[in-house]
Amino acid sequence: MELRLPAVALPRLRSSLGRRLPGSDLLISVPPVGVFLALLIPPAGAVAWAQHPDTSEIGALIATARLPWSRWPDFSRYVDDIGRLYGGRADEPVWLKDAGVTHQGREALVQLAAAAEHGLDPADYDVPTLDSLTRDLDRGLTTEGERLRTDLLLSVAFLRFVDDLHGGRTHPAPLSRSLPPPTLDLAGVVSAAVAGDSVARLGPAVAPPYAQYRNLRFELGRYRALAKDSTLPIVPSATRVRPGDAYAGATALARRLAALGDLPREASWPHGESRYAVDLVEAVRRFQERHGLDADGVIGPRTFAALNTPLPRRIRQLELALERLRWLPPIRGQRFLVVNIPAFRLFAFDSAGGAGVPSLHMRVIVGKALDTRTPVLVEQLRYLAFQPYWNVPRSILVGEILSQLRRRPEYLRDHGMEVIGPRDRSLGDVVTPAVLSQLTSGAVRVRQRPSPRNPLGRVKFVFPNAADVYLHGTPDTALFARQRRDFSHGCIRVEDPAALAWWVLRDQPAWTRDSVDAAIAAKPTRRVLLSRPMPVILFYTTAVAVPGRGIAFYDDIYGHDRRLDEALRAGPTPP
Repeated sequence: MELRLPAVALPRLRSSLGRRLPGSDLLISVPPVGVFLALLIPPAGAVAWAQHPDTSEIGALIATARLPWSRWPDFSRYVDDIGRLYGGRADEPVWLKDAGVTHQGREALVQLAAAAEHGLDPADYDVPTLDSLTRDLDRGLTTEGERLRTDLLLSVAFLRFVDDLHGGRTHPAPLSRSLPPPTLDLAGVVSAAVAGDSVARLGPAVAPPYAQYRNLRFELGRYRALAKDSTLPIVPSATRVRPGDAYAGATALARRLAALGDLPREASWPHGESRYAVDLVEAVRRFQERHGLDADGVIGPRTFAALNTPLPRRIRQLELALERLRWLPPIRGQRFLVVNIPAFRLFAFDSAGGAGVPSLHMRVIVGKALDTRTPVLVEQLRYLAFQPYWNVPRSILVGEILSQLRRRPEYLRDHGMEVIGPRDRSLGDVVTPAVLSQLTSGAVRVRQRPSPRNPLGRVKFVFPNAADVYLHGTPDTALFARQRRDFSHGCIRVEDPAALAWWVLRDQPAWTRDSVDAAIAAKPTRRVLLSRPMPVILFYTTAVAVPGRGIAFYDDIYGHDRRLDEALRAGPTPP
């Protein structure tokens, strides 16, 4: 509904501005109570505007820090940036001229309308409302007050878009202490883009610079097109289909796998063919590998479920993956490591650009989903320890080892462990009642000496962090054969620590493959500092674009996707 508020009905706002509002009426299309509260109770963030002696009519609108006609009315997070954007302009709009929307304004509107290409929702940036308002402007059907409100709406929407594209909609706490994300001067970059006629280049400039981000955007467009294909068939389920079996759903399976990219379109598949064999089996194996399934070519319940997962759900996984990439600090011109937790894989990259192909990758084991989850963080790899000691975490000592010691005091000796007192002094492996009491109270601790039984294996990769997690080898390699590999206490076990150590140290002239192998085999513990610390990203995404293989999807083992989806649907994070 439309509500006209005469100036005399706004004594508190008029008083706080120190002057009479221009014009006699303020036209706003919102519920009356919402308008009244929004105008009479400006938030704390708007105080600077409210006290400025030269506040203009547009300044009066900014002072409320609310746009009741917007999808997300509260813009208090951006009120200072909006104030600086309009500062000194009096009533001059940013995006409008007498003839209507400026060239820069049109470019801003085009970027907002294309927000979906980044996994964002154009409606969050009031694109439908702005489309309607700008059409009225073009037809000369708006008043001066409506022009100013349209301009302000576009400014808030565009600043929100630039901010969301740069750092994510949910504004999470920084993932890193050593690599904090740079602050973005929203008012400054938008003002410069308008002045320099470079608004069209601003979005790409602030978006994540990673090849993975570009590749995911491509896959998002592809899956959206697939979701619109009403002819894409559902694959008929069966109890279990093995290679060579007769299967009535073979044609539907072939069509779906061809659309998803697992079955080459040039592969011939005669209509009505009912034998599950040859090309189709290989396509299923490719599909299974992309979805974290046993790539055995047997179509069982899990494979049927993955084949028939609704494409909108896959699209949402891609959108969530793009959102998470916006949380990362920029990593340019250097090598870095990524562990994707739900994929149970480590990737080593020579740079953040290029095609996004890792120079090294391997399987990993991560923290148990139930109680010892591996955290998401970004830190700097600073050193390697060959033949490391294992400092037993307090949680493992209390939860697992103390009960063993009460039954078998020789437990430490049998497992190559020792008691460590103040100043890292070894107190031996004899457990007396007094020592047991000290262990229980936390006065002393336990560590395990380097040995073939040491759970850290032969190499430990350390990136200091509050959660005290790290990468390491392991003597127990059988678990790497499992498809789902969340078995650890939170740290990450790597499948090939020797290959990873060589990749990490290859830029340091003193280290060769032979010297790495010798350090792994040598008995004394040896710490090797990196000449240049390397970013390590412990990441969580259930959708990964794999160059040359399409998109890989994984299970939401920790429930992070579900919680992020709920947060995004709830609206912008409050300041």
